[in-house]
Amino acid sequence: MIKMVVLISGRGSNLTSLLNAATSGAIPARIVGVISNRPDAMGLQTAETHGVPTCVIDHRGFAEREQFDVAVAAAIDGFTPDLVVLAGFMRILGQAFVRRYENRLINIHPSLLPAFPGLHTHRRALAEGVRIHGCTVHFVTPDLDHGPVIVQAAVPVLDDDDEATLAARVLVQEHQVYPLAVRWFAEGRLHLRNGRVWLDMPQADGMALIAPQSVAG
Repeated sequence: MIKMVVLISGRGSNLTSLLNAATSGAIPARIVGVISNRPDAMGLQTAETHGVPTCVIDHRGFAEREQFDVAVAAAIDGFTPDLVVLAGFMRILGQAFVRRYENRLINIHPSLLPAFPGLHTHRRALAEGVRIHGCTVHFVTPDLDHGPVIVQAAVPVLDDDDEATLAARVLVQEHQVYPLAVRWFAEGRLHLRNGRVWLDMPQADGMALIAPQSVAG
C-alpha cells in the first residue's frame, strides 16, 4: 500500500472521492496528509473528519513563489509519501518543485488535454462549440497542463448546456477516473516511455480513454 499526500485549495470534491476509495479498499493507498494554500479550504474539514492530518501553507505569506514551493515541499516530505496528488490546487508550481517529485506528481484537469489548458475550461469549450469535453489525469511537468496523460474521460456537450451543467457532468467523471489513476499507480501498472504513459493492462496501449459511466479495469 502506498502513501500519498493531497494538495487542495477549495472544497476538495476530488479529495473526498479519493478518501472514499482509500477507505473502501478500492485503491491500495492511504492518504497520510492534506495540504492547502488556503486556510478556509473546505477540504481541510473533510480530511479532519476522516482523521487525516492537515497542513496550511498560505501562499500570501511568501514574497516569492520559490519560497512558497520550498515550504510546501518541506511539508510534503514530512509525510514521506510515494505519490503527490493535486486535487484542485490552484497554484502554479515551479520547475524545481516539479522536478523534485518527477514521475510521482499527478494532477486532474477539467478538459481533454491538450485542449483548453489553464482556467475556465468549460466556458471555453462552450464558446468553441466542441461536441465532446471531459477531464484528464496526467503526470505533472514544468509545462503547465501538458504532462503525459494517464487517463481521460469524455462527456457529450449538450445543446442546452451552460457552464454549470457541463462542469457538473465532467465532475462526475473526475470522481471516477482520479481514483482509477491512483490505483494504477499504486499497483505499479504505469510506465513512462518516451514521454508517454503505458499501462499494464490487456489491450492497453498508451493512454486510456474512459467513456461516461464505464470505468473498469
